[in-house]
Amino acid sequence: MSVDLGKLVSDSVKQANELRGRFNLLVAGATGVGKSTLVNAMFSEDLAETGQGKPVTAGTREYTRPGFPLTVLDTRGLETARYEETLQELQELINKRRTSDEKEHVHACWLCLSEDSRRVQDSETELARLLHALDVPVIAVITKARADQGFGDVVSELIPHAWSVRRVRAIREVLDDGHVLEPFGLEELLDATMELIPEASRNALAAAQKVSLDLKVKRARLVVNTGAASAAAAASVPVPLSNLFTLAPVQLGMLAGVNAVFGLSFSQTYLQTVLSSALGIAGTGYAARTLASALLKFVPALGSAAGGVVAATTASALTAAMGNAYIAALRATLERNAGAAPDAEELAGEFEEQFRSRGKQLGE
Repeated sequence: MSVDLGKLVSDSVKQANELRGRFNLLVAGATGVGKSTLVNAMFSEDLAETGQGKPVTAGTREYTRPGFPLTVLDTRGLETARYEETLQELQELINKRRTSDEKEHVHACWLCLSEDSRRVQDSETELARLLHALDVPVIAVITKARADQGFGDVVSELIPHAWSVRRVRAIREVLDDGHVLEPFGLEELLDATMELIPEASRNALAAAQKVSLDLKVKRARLVVNTGAASAAAAASVPVPLSNLFTLAPVQLGMLAGVNAVFGLSFSQTYLQTVLSSALGIAGTGYAARTLASALLKFVPALGSAAGGVVAATTASALTAAMGNAYIAALRATLERNAGAAPDAEELAGEFEEQFRSRGKQLGE
């Protein structure tokens, strides 16, 4: 039997991107409160940079990118006299998207209010009430935050249907007197949002955001844990040599899943370079352990069961080592490159080093 690495990589990437899910975020508030600035500070792809989103209602535009797991719905005009019409259109839009496919749902709303204005409008209170009735969780986001002076408490009181209130400053500001105000509150807003959305959308949010590498690592480790369990199950099947051909898709799927959670878009050739290096470094130790476990399955009676146990334990440990090495490699190279995707050779080299270290710990 032979394994077509190219096809395995292609299939694994496709499946990983599908399993990553989607996160659909409604961003609402009056004109000028800094919604676009907040979106571009939080997420990759600069979705709101051009202002050319697709109109989906008279008052709402949709921003997305092909292959990117985030959709932003930007509702404008809450400060206008026609806000009731906007709310009615929004209700119809949310109900229309509430299909059997959870990827189409509106998963959360950031209701933005500027700290500069220190005002809460009736339209904002009413929007939060409407969304609460439609089971869309709302976070009231106080933008351009510089001095609270009790405004957060006012927002909590006047918008009681908001799950929480978060103050943020999306970009660095330099005041006239030279005092510098650094961005703050973005990670707290991200964490609060993560808690409110469905599990199926959390990997998509982790992949789309760019403010917390720790969150990407945390979600990627869940992918590795699942991969290790799947590898153990695949390897424990008491069929001679079956694990030689069932582990590769599991492990490649796991690595593609980690890649998807990190939100990095790599070509098939790129991934083959990286993954081939990992398979090469696994080399003799990995092959010998796997083959020995498989051969034990030929031993009558004891052999089949014992072989399955050894193979399952080995497969789980080595798959976890491979996955955690890949996470460490991605983190190290992203930090060195200030968040930019590393080239294939750099990532492959880091992956080999991290994997080799973990292999030694396992006595490979």
